Amino acid sequence: MYKNKTFLAIIPARAGSKGLPNKNIKLLHGHPLIEYTIKSAKNSKYLDTFIVSTDSQKIADISKKCGADVPFLRPDILATDTATTFDAVKHAIDYYKNNYNKEYDYIVLLEPTSPLREDKDIDKMICKIVDNEEGFDSIVSIGEVDEHPSILKKIMPDGTLSSYYGDLKMANRRQDNDNAYFPYCVAYIVKMDIFLKEKTFYTKRNTYYKIKKYQCYEIDDIYNFLSIENIMKYLKEM
Repeated sequence: MYKNKTFLAIIPARAGSKGLPNKNIKLLHGHPLIEYTIKSAKNSKYLDTFIVSTDSQKIADISKKCGADVPFLRPDILATDTATTFDAVKHAIDYYKNNYNKEYDYIVLLEPTSPLREDKDIDKMICKIVDNEEGFDSIVSIGEVDEHPSILKKIMPDGTLSSYYGDLKMANRRQDNDNAYFPYCVAYIVKMDIFLKEKTFYTKRNTYYKIKKYQCYEIDDIYNFLSIENIMKYLKEM
């Protein structure tokens, strides 16, 4: 709890993953990938409840050993390639409302594919959104990208290259462009009532939390995995 606001954190971890099979429990620097996110949630001062939402008993067992609560197995229909994050999160919200008559002020989404969180990232984001609740309904973590949108290309049917964003002017020097950011999954936090109304973490009144350069990775394939593993090795040896 922070300033009398309550927080339910959800770590989504379905079994199916085509880019990197079993990625959520694949050993990363000696630990299951999901353990890093569970540890971050455990270290938060403000999360009232955090759970792992999964359709896999194996992921559930490993998550419990890492210190997470896994109060249910997610229905298969909410763990397909076409299932939405909104539906998975709403399932968890409904579970607490229907079984414990419990509702929270904010929902926190913690993706296990972003294991490079710093110790205070979650709580800093909680503080920012609550301290500015009159102006914003949600907050997302963002990192600056190197590949500016103005230089991106697409392949045309005739084999030529064309600007991906035709109406986006490219400056002569990279530093003359406005900075561009990508929403990396350190955390997404949203007011519960607004989330249920707008059905997104990118609400109309959305603000940001900047992460560091080395945190701008998400594990979607083996190349992301190897990059993060080497970053962790480097940080440990510093």
